[in-house]
Amino acid sequence: MKQKYLLGAGGLLSLFAIWQGGALLLAKSVPIATNLAPQATFESLWWLFSSGEIIPHITASLRRIAVGLGTALLVGVPLGLALGFSKKLEMWCTPSFQLLRMISPLSWMPIVVMLLGVGDLPVYFLLAFASVWSLIISTTAGVKSIDPQWLLLSRSMAASKTETLCKIVVPAIGSHVLTGLRVSMGIAWVVLVPCEMLGVNEGLGYFILDTRDRLAYSELMAAVVIIGLIGWGLDSLLRFALAKGGNK
Repeated sequence: MKQKYLLGAGGLLSLFAIWQGGALLLAKSVPIATNLAPQATFESLWWLFSSGEIIPHITASLRRIAVGLGTALLVGVPLGLALGFSKKLEMWCTPSFQLLRMISPLSWMPIVVMLLGVGDLPVYFLLAFASVWSLIISTTAGVKSIDPQWLLLSRSMAASKTETLCKIVVPAIGSHVLTGLRVSMGIAWVVLVPCEMLGVNEGLGYFILDTRDRLAYSELMAAVVIIGLIGWGLDSLLRFALAKGGNK
């Protein structure tokens, strides 16, 4: 475990050194690139948090992620359960779902804006659309991994469908759903930034556009660092939940 943390810290230090070296090299031809260097970035990072300037944007982004992933869960898990228990339904839906899954969510942006207007609603839709497929696939796989003997036992004991779902199915697919949620969260977090360039007035994606327009490149780099740190933190929480679930 100690070696794991030491090697991880070494990797981060190497990344930091590459960042510093790249900024210095770029500054020779583009002087403004000094604002992209680590020192200027961390100074802006400190200012953004100490002044509270970045907090509303972080809050807005996390709210959109929560709504988008929540919607994906409400749609994806029941669909995955239905596909897992019905072979005919799975054969009927799989070609259409595979076709839709392979379309970049960002390619829907002009259509979604035309139909839903600007604001939070199209962002919620795009995040949910981007993240629902992993949940459908992982939930379906979880249902198929259930030992048929457990389902037979449930029927022999005259358990209701609700009891079977709560006592057998949900515990059996829990780790699969968490794995799908982890993948979905990563996809949604990556898609979030371009989605927040869709006519909203807050959020990390909007903040990046704003700093670009103001030529505040050190703040832009600080926003990039914040996006990476928050995404890392969210993924770590899901990995922790997955590890806890696997130990039960």
